[in-house]
Amino acid sequence: MDAFFASVEQRDNPDLRGRPIVVGGGGRRGVVAAASYEARVFGCRAAQSTAEARRLCPHVIVVRPRMERYAAVSRAVFSILESVTPVVEPLSIDEAFLDVTGSLALFGSGEAMAARVRDRIRAELHLTASVGVAPNKFLAKLASDLRKPDALVVIRPDEVQSVLDPLPVARVFGVGPAAEARLHALGLRTLGQVRACDPKVLAARLGALGPHVYELAHGRDARPVEGGRDARGIGHEQTFAQDLREPDEALGALLDLLEHAGRRLRRAGLRARTITLKLRFPPYETITRARTLAAPSSRTDTLWEAVRGLFDDWQREDGFTPLRLLGVRLSRFSPERDEQGSLFASRDRAGLDAAADEIADRFGARSITRARTLSRPAHPRGQWGPEA
Repeated sequence: MDAFFASVEQRDNPDLRGRPIVVGGGGRRGVVAAASYEARVFGCRAAQSTAEARRLCPHVIVVRPRMERYAAVSRAVFSILESVTPVVEPLSIDEAFLDVTGSLALFGSGEAMAARVRDRIRAELHLTASVGVAPNKFLAKLASDLRKPDALVVIRPDEVQSVLDPLPVARVFGVGPAAEARLHALGLRTLGQVRACDPKVLAARLGALGPHVYELAHGRDARPVEGGRDARGIGHEQTFAQDLREPDEALGALLDLLEHAGRRLRRAGLRARTITLKLRFPPYETITRARTLAAPSSRTDTLWEAVRGLFDDWQREDGFTPLRLLGVRLSRFSPERDEQGSLFASRDRAGLDAAADEIADRFGARSITRARTLSRPAHPRGQWGPEA
């Protein structure tokens, strides 16, 4: 969707149409969740502070978020997507991958289905969407971003390299500022240059990220579209009044967030297969890292091992940087059932979680916690709710 939150606000309030608006919180730590295209002309953008948006555009209108409203519109959008294929993999409240292979005989080409989706969203919801059509997920996502807003971009198999080669390396998902600087140090500024590079050199400089970047620079992405699952995730995030400057303090806060998310997961009777770590550095640069478990789990120790591994990988590759925000998100759910593991350890750990959950439910979330979380900063601000 194009500037989703801001577009919904402009649609619902005619006085906001054609005017620069940002959706977000006020105050010194307020952050922009979405900026209208009128505001983007002045440099306003998501993940920027509201104060910075006001500095760039003194006449910008700041609108408080209405998450329930956006969630309702999101459900209507996904209903339209599911009208062309049941294989829909949500990325967020306003974005998804669709595998339309099985619908070609019914609706025609991928481009025809993309046009159908865009036309229905415009006619029924009075909003615009940008759609990318391509042979795989990376290319489709890239295509959807190339000519926003209100665009339909097709990347055909014989066009892949001509599209990719001129693009900057930062276009690859997972290439943040640190990885981009390392690629630039190798003289690699475009995907065409990355494609011509020795993959062993990339692996030496970027670690596990090297093969990933090399494959995507060639337009290769074997990930399937994983449809038929709940669009929602369970998670929490915290913005800190003072940036975290020590790894131990960050790990304490991270475990606290995970405990909250895990408690909600178990309360819903679910297990999660994917865990996502969110990190934000001053001023407002944000990265995410995700890991898929060998088997879905709701156990705190299993989930903590995964998210701690993501944190350690980031710290090893990029070095610890002061953090202004941490977040954990659990997704790809399946119903809860007994998990495989050693006969005694598995039951003991599951029993520990069950006992801790019961105490927290009876006496409050802060009534019981692991010792590591005692170093966490107080007063978390904000969270990813179930619709995020």
